[in-house]
Amino acid sequence: MNKETLTVRKLTRCAVVAAIYVALCLGLAPFSYGAIQVRVAEALCLLPIFGPEYILGVTLGCALANLLGSTMIDVVFGTLATFLACLCTYAVRRWRVGGLAIPASIPPVLWNAVIVGTEIAVFFSNTPATPALIFANALSVGAGEIISCCVLGVLLVRLIESNPRLAQVFTDETTRQHA
Repeated sequence: MNKETLTVRKLTRCAVVAAIYVALCLGLAPFSYGAIQVRVAEALCLLPIFGPEYILGVTLGCALANLLGSTMIDVVFGTLATFLACLCTYAVRRWRVGGLAIPASIPPVLWNAVIVGTEIAVFFSNTPATPALIFANALSVGAGEIISCCVLGVLLVRLIESNPRLAQVFTDETTRQHA
């Protein structure tokens, strides 16, 4: 496979992941937005394990989902949290605990808890953003991220890594043809 084809494949993966992120957020809107949320699409934050192109795909998907389903504040801060999470996930992509990508699931939980938890307390609360309110929102957002990333995301990575056909779709690895 030539370099041009790989670039087209990576761009295609990026676009498909962005579209899936948006579809999941909008399709599951009651769970995707707000102070108490389990954004199932955040499981895709673990895809940078398979290549840096997923950083852009997931970030773009998050920005579009927030643009279509939330506020401009969330477009900025929620997308920033997802971008930083994907960068960190990519950085620890080879780390495993018991063969599972658990370390890669932690950055999305932490970045979203801190940034989105603060965002909700500062911009969307009827009361002043006290440290206790920020902490409570961070816990709420973090709990949703644990479900999305530490459970669903880790399972997604395990499924892709254990299935050669899926691994071929999500990476540049090619299966060996027997002559």
